[in-house]
Amino acid sequence: MGLTSHKVLALSALVSLLLVGGTVWLWPRLARSGWVAVCGRIGTIVATQLAVMCTLGLLANNSFAFYSSWDDLLGTADNGPVTIENQFADGRRTAGIEQIAHENVRGTNSVGRDPSLVGKLERIRIPGASTGLSTEGYVYLPPQYFQPGYQDKKFPAVIAITGFPGDAKNLVSKLNYPATELQQLREGKMKPTVLVLMRPSPAMPRDTECENVPGGPQAETYFAQDVPAAIRGSYRVTDAPGGWGLVGNSTGGYCALKLAMKHPDVYSAAVALSGYYRAAEDPTTGDLFGGQQQRRNEADLSWRLANLPHPKVALLVGGSREGDGDYFANTEQFIAAAKGGPTKVSSITLETGGHNFNTWNRMLPASLGWLTGHLTDPA
Repeated sequence: MGLTSHKVLALSALVSLLLVGGTVWLWPRLARSGWVAVCGRIGTIVATQLAVMCTLGLLANNSFAFYSSWDDLLGTADNGPVTIENQFADGRRTAGIEQIAHENVRGTNSVGRDPSLVGKLERIRIPGASTGLSTEGYVYLPPQYFQPGYQDKKFPAVIAITGFPGDAKNLVSKLNYPATELQQLREGKMKPTVLVLMRPSPAMPRDTECENVPGGPQAETYFAQDVPAAIRGSYRVTDAPGGWGLVGNSTGGYCALKLAMKHPDVYSAAVALSGYYRAAEDPTTGDLFGGQQQRRNEADLSWRLANLPHPKVALLVGGSREGDGDYFANTEQFIAAAKGGPTKVSSITLETGGHNFNTWNRMLPASLGWLTGHLTDPA
C-alpha cells in the first residue's frame, strides 16, 4: 500500500485505537510495583504515543503532500533515466524530460477516457541542463493538444508553483489545476494551455526562494532557463515571446512575480495567490545572498519597483483583506509602487480568507482565465 493510500491511514488509525483500548484494559494490571509492571506501563505509553503520532503524520502528509511515496520518504527513490513518450506530432524524441507515470485527471472520471476529451496528466522529472538541478513535477496537456484540428499547433505554457515546502502533488490534489483548466475550457473562459506543475525549490530541503544563491543552487536560472528549454524540447509549446506565464501560491506566488519581473523576455505575465514581496530568510533558506545587501534589495519586489526600471509585464495579485497576516498592507504598497509604469498590476481581493488552499481555490479559476488572456496565442 502506498504512503498516501487511505488504507494505510485507516490501518494506522485502527492500530492507534486498539493500542489506546488495550492500554486502558491493561492499566489496572500494570498499576503495581515491580520492574515488570513499570516496564509494561512505559511500553504501553510509548507504543500508544508512537501509533497516534504516526496517524497524525500520515494525516498531515495526505493533506499537504510532503512525501508522495515510501521511497520519497526514505530517500530511496530511483532517480535514474527512464524511457519517455514524446508528445511531438511527428514522433521526434528529445533527451531531457523524464516521464515517470501517467495519472488520471481528478474529478473527471477519466479512467480509460480519450485524452482528446479530458487531456493528459503526466508525472515527470525536469532536469536542468545548465544548472545541474532537477525536480519532479507534472505536466497537463489540454484536450486540444490531442485533437486533429490542433495537431500542428504550439501551445502557450504556464508554470504553476506551490508553496514551500509543499510537493507539486499539492497542485493536483489540493488546487487541482488540470480539472480547473478543463472546466474553464468547457466554459470558454480560458485558452488551451500546457500547465507545468512544480514545487518552489529544485534543491530540497533548502528553500531557495527562486534565487541564484552565491556558491549554491542556481534556482532562478533553473526556472528562467532550464525549465522552459526542457519543456519546449519535449512538448509542443511555443517559444515565441509572450507565450509563457507563471502562477503560484505563497512562496510560489513570490517566485512567480519575481521571475516575471526579472525575466520579462521569458515570462510576460504572472499571478500570485497570497504571495509575498520580499524573500524569506530563515533556517530553511540559509544565506541566500552571500551577505550582499544589494542582492537582498533586488529580491525585494517593492524595492525593485521603487529603484529600478519597471519591466513590461502584466501581474495579478490575489489574497484576502483579513485573515492572511499583513498580506493586504504589503499588497497595497506593491500596487502603489507599480503605478505609472509599464508594469501593469491587477488584483483580486477577498474580504476574508486564510493562508490556505480554500482561499486559493476561490481565486484560481478567474486567475487562470486572466493569465492565459495575457499570453500570446501562437499560430
